[in-house]
Amino acid sequence: MTQQRLIRGFGYGIGATIAMSLFMLVATVTGVSPMPEPIPKAVVGTLFGSGLPKPVLLVLVVGLHLGYGGLFGAVLARIAHPVTIWKGLGLGVVLWAVMQVTFLPFLGWGVFGLATTPQIAVATLVLHLIYGGILGWTLDRDLTLTSRESPATAD
Repeated sequence: MTQQRLIRGFGYGIGATIAMSLFMLVATVTGVSPMPEPIPKAVVGTLFGSGLPKPVLLVLVVGLHLGYGGLFGAVLARIAHPVTIWKGLGLGVVLWAVMQVTFLPFLGWGVFGLATTPQIAVATLVLHLIYGGILGWTLDRDLTLTSRESPATAD
């Protein structure tokens, strides 16, 4: 396992998180989202309280969300040989399931968001499939191209 592979996984994890977040942001702004607020913001607000200044809140929300997405991009790069879109989608489903039974109850929204609305489970599944699909596809393409160009750095 090369350090370069982990770094690439982390970077593509951040990219996939940004893509997923753009969908979440559009859904929130247009009123389509069934969530009372974006989950990363709700988690940070619950952990640190609602009295945080907006710039601090924004830095924490974005930093933690990108860090979390990057971390799991590196995890996928580490455990999946080869990385595929299907493995990325599988990771997205696993992360979604963990969120449903940990983060959502922590927020008071209930398991699978049932204390708020069951639509949360579907909306968050779509978001995690976007994350996993983009992560698996881009990381697969990058690692395949990288290993073809430089066999000395391939795993």
